[in-house]
Amino acid sequence: MGKPLVRLRVVEIGLGVGLLALVIRAGQVQLLEGRRYAAAAKAQRTEEVVLEARRGTMFDRHGTAIALTQETYHVGVAPNELRDPARDVPKIARQLHLPLSDVQRSMRKRYAWFAGPFTSLDVQPIRTLRGVHLEPVLRRFYPSREFARAVIGRVGEDGRGSGGGGGGLERLLDSLLAGTPGSAVVLKDRSGREYESPARVVAEPVAGNDVVLTLDAELQEIAQRALDDAIDNMQAEGGDVVMLDPRSGEVLAVASRRADGSMRPSAFTDTFEPGSVAKIFAAAALISFDRVRPTERVSGEGGRYRLADRVVTDEHPLPTLTLADAIRVSSNIALVKFSARLEPAEQYGVLRAFGFGAPTGVEFPAESPGRLRPPAEWSRPSSASLAIGYELAVTPIQLAAAYGAIANDGVLLQPTLIREVREGGPNGTVRYRHVAEPVRRVVTAEVATTLRDLLRGVVEAGGTAERAALANFQLAAKTGTARRVVAGRYAAGQYTASFAALFPADDPQLVVVMKIDNPQKGSYFAAQTAAPVTRSMLEQALAART
Repeated sequence: MGKPLVRLRVVEIGLGVGLLALVIRAGQVQLLEGRRYAAAAKAQRTEEVVLEARRGTMFDRHGTAIALTQETYHVGVAPNELRDPARDVPKIARQLHLPLSDVQRSMRKRYAWFAGPFTSLDVQPIRTLRGVHLEPVLRRFYPSREFARAVIGRVGEDGRGSGGGGGGLERLLDSLLAGTPGSAVVLKDRSGREYESPARVVAEPVAGNDVVLTLDAELQEIAQRALDDAIDNMQAEGGDVVMLDPRSGEVLAVASRRADGSMRPSAFTDTFEPGSVAKIFAAAALISFDRVRPTERVSGEGGRYRLADRVVTDEHPLPTLTLADAIRVSSNIALVKFSARLEPAEQYGVLRAFGFGAPTGVEFPAESPGRLRPPAEWSRPSSASLAIGYELAVTPIQLAAAYGAIANDGVLLQPTLIREVREGGPNGTVRYRHVAEPVRRVVTAEVATTLRDLLRGVVEAGGTAERAALANFQLAAKTGTARRVVAGRYAAGQYTASFAALFPADDPQLVVVMKIDNPQKGSYFAAQTAAPVTRSMLEQALAART
């Protein structure tokens, strides 16, 4: 009798211990591990996804979109969910512009995937088909693929301008354009596919800011087309064009191209010795320090003038020359003689005041400061070399800004590419609007007027740029033809042809700088290359405005 009772007691104790263990385990699961299991279950049926922020649009100064973001789609199809495959599959193929046979082959899989990306118009007719799953993707779009490409840049593979191949303004302005991504929770089926049910938004994405550039789409097209034609017709290695509003410092057009068709921002990053286009700055120093009288003449030396270390020559020798003559016919000899009256500190100071040897401050990454050595580093011939545009390295944007100071009554302005920044959307609040930023007064208004008069003579009969003259407007301009440095030495037969113009001469509203690298076909002189091309650009710009 005792043994059955003992066994019963053992069974009762065992059941009690088992129940106690079950309660303890249940409590552990519910109280201590409940969150982990709930999270695992939730992860199987939900997913938190990133909602991309719309990248801000870049516009030209007149509101033409030049870089914008479009909503596109990847398309997924679950064949077993289609109501009528015989009807739906051809419709899907037709809307996605894909061969029907390829789509039918994909339908043999459990889930067909078409990356595209496809536009809203493509997917609209199949959006309501059961079994069709759309995944929205924001894509950067450039309406004109080559428009100011070297300046605008491109977004990288990560959709940002900060990496993965991005560059230009897309990179520089990335923090303004990118916006802030949002997040949402979506439901998934057992296969991990998202349901069509609405997502629960955790955080709304914030669109990036829109940026209005100073570029003028019309002038940009004119500059690019003219530069392309010049490089092709002259068999040049490359070139640059910069157009600038001298009253505001706003850059209206920047075109850069190499002979192979590639585009890089050489107008901001590549330097060259300007040659004779820099002679006007030597004249500015001479006039500012009162070292030459208007009627004073120097001998032209028969076109050859021997210095201690070299011989200076003139292409258009005159018996005697005033400073106005020297600028008009681009006399090396006269400029060297006149500039010998300047102290090195005076000559250097004026060049530095015009902005050479320092970045302009334009909003562009990796802008070159150019090269202008201080007088302590000059050699014996440096003063003569600088007077005629050698031993000085400048960028096209620096040269345009310096000529802009002459046009702007002697005040140097910081050039800019950004006109306005505003919150995304048609009625976005303006966060920034450009105001002209004076850097310094370089010369007096009276000296600037005299310099414009000197440049006006260059385009008149007998001047080196008479081929640039316009029918109804007067230009103030200067030609420059400089030997090119290759591998540290001046290369025989290689030249840079450049031209700087103020339009119109009386009240300049536009500065144009054109540079052509090593033209090989026909003349290499700027008077026959860069000058007539600039005239053509101005004629096109005038025609477009009438």
